Parts: sequence; C-alpha cells; structure tokens
Amino acid sequence: MLYKPMKHLPLEASHQALGAKMAPFAGYLMPIQYSSISAEHSAVREQAGVFDVSHMGEFFVRGPEALAFLQYAALNDVSKLKVGRAQYSMLPNSHGGVVDDIYVYRTAETEYLVVVNASNIEKDWAHLLALAGGFRVDLEDASNQFALLAVQGPQAANALEKLCNLSLADRRKNDTFATLLAGRPARLARTGYTGEDGFEVFLSHSDAEPVWNELLSLGVVPCGLGARDTLRLEAGFPLYGHELTEATNPRCTSFAWVVKPEKDFLGKEALLAASCPNRLIALVLEHGIPREGYKIFSAGQEVGWVTSGTLSPMLRKGIALAYVRSDVTENLQVEIRGKLYPASVTEAPFVALK
Repeated sequence: MLYKPMKHLPLEASHQALGAKMAPFAGYLMPIQYSSISAEHSAVREQAGVFDVSHMGEFFVRGPEALAFLQYAALNDVSKLKVGRAQYSMLPNSHGGVVDDIYVYRTAETEYLVVVNASNIEKDWAHLLALAGGFRVDLEDASNQFALLAVQGPQAANALEKLCNLSLADRRKNDTFATLLAGRPARLARTGYTGEDGFEVFLSHSDAEPVWNELLSLGVVPCGLGARDTLRLEAGFPLYGHELTEATNPRCTSFAWVVKPEKDFLGKEALLAASCPNRLIALVLEHGIPREGYKIFSAGQEVGWVTSGTLSPMLRKGIALAYVRSDVTENLQVEIRGKLYPASVTEAPFVALK
C-alpha cells in the first residue's frame, strides 16, 4: 500500500491551541472534540457552534453545457436551481448505486459549485471527469483553494450578521451568495449537516483564522467531528459509507425524493428497475446503545443491520439508522454484546428541529 502523507487544514494550529482532541479522518488531522461531544452537541441545538469542515471537496462545473452535464451526472433536478440557490443531490453510478451524496450550488448562469465528501474527493473527481467528455464543460477541482466553516444553531444567523455586510433575516434555506465577513471575501450558503438553521462559509485559506477567531469572540462554540456525527444522526441525515454506498439504491431509503425519474441520468434504467429487499429505517431503543454493524433480529431471525447508531444527547435514548428486510416491520431487536434489546421503528428526524 502506498503511504499518503497526512494533509493539514488551514486551522489545524488553532484547533490544537484550543486543546482539541485530534485524530486522522479522510487523510486530514481533524478535531474530534474540544470539551465534550454532548456539550458541543447541545451548543448547536440551543445556541450556535462552528465546525471546521475544510476537508470537504469543492468542484466547479462551468460552461455552456454545465446544466446538461449535471442533469446527467446527478439525481436531483438541477434545472430547478436559479442563480444563488442550492440543492442536496447524489451522484449515481452505472448500476443503480451511489458514488457520493453532494450539494450543488448555482453560483452564476453557467457555473455551479459541487461540494463532495472528503473521503470521496479523488473518486468523485475521476468519476466526473470520465462523464464530462460528451459535454462542453470545464471542470476545476478547487478543493485545495477553500476553507469551509459550518456555523450552525438557532443563533448562527445572529452571530454571522454581526460580521456580515448584509442582512441575513430574509435569506432562505438553500440560498447562497457572496458577501464580506469580518471584512473578508466569503460565500455564504444557508445549508448545513446538523438539522439546525445555519450557514456554511466558504473562505480562502488565509481568511479562515481571522473569521474563526471573530466567531469564537462572539461566543460561538467550537465543535468537532464527534458532535457533527451525533447531530446529523439525530436529524436523520445519511453518512456516505454507512447509509449510502456504491451498492445502495437511493429509492430504498428515505432520500428517494432526490431521484427524478422524469429526466435522464447515469444508470437510470438499473436504478429504477431494482427492487428493495432491504429498506433504511429509523430506530429508537429505550435501553442499550446501538452501533454500526450491530445485527437486528425479529422472531429469532436476523433481518438487518445498524448503519449508524449512538446515544442521542437530546433524547438520552439509543437511536439508529438501519437496513431491515422490507417485509419485516415489527418486533425488532438489536443485538448488543450478545443480548437482544427491543427497538421501535420511528420517523427521522429523531428530535424536533426548528
């Protein structure tokens, strides 16, 4: 196996100065937590927290056929996007699975910004390059040009507005726009991965630390990947490699709405023809903490597996996303250390979100 040197975020020294617990993730040294996962989780649910997610990938798609290309490469209907709007989507593969889940931002008439998962940057880039040959488009991998901060929580807009030269009150979910933040050029998007209101902030590397420090001075709480994961799970959001994979048919999940069968896209025939022997469901446990890979049983038979699980900091109960056989809907139990714990099927999100 080839050794790949660790990549470094522009704010790595800032995280270490704050005493963050650091660990490798997607080739980067990332902050996992600063104080505790539960405290950071609560800060986002109740006030505002900021995450350094500069490890995410950013691709520009430009040209006269940028829209046609993304219509074919992505599942959601990109033609619905006006300039300054964004949408959640997925990249399908040729056999009905998912290459990655993505966010698409329309930044100009013939320019789109596509944000991809950090662990999939190289794979996604090669995939899109291979598809681009039949279209008049220019692709640019700008992943090393951006720092990305996610400011999330009910007080996120108030905090950012103190640094911003624009009012944020009338900005809708999935709006994206250029502005100045603490006097620095930035692109804001009212998007995020926590289920709370908030903005993702695209900056140059050199501007990341000043903006980060300004946010902390306003009382915004620094948060790590640990809280990011518990927050997204409480919100019922998928994580690639867990709920979504190259073998996952998105129509067998609660995110089937991204599939727009009225348009053409890569692997359409295979995706629409496939059945769903297993479906992604949400589970709550009164006792026991479910974890990824734990087996699920019903009437003594193994019927599924947990894809993501944790102790919900808000509910103080075990919660999980899991694939379960489509013909089984009740009497589910999760095996935890050799013991079976009853699990109730519920609807995600697991907690009430504003």
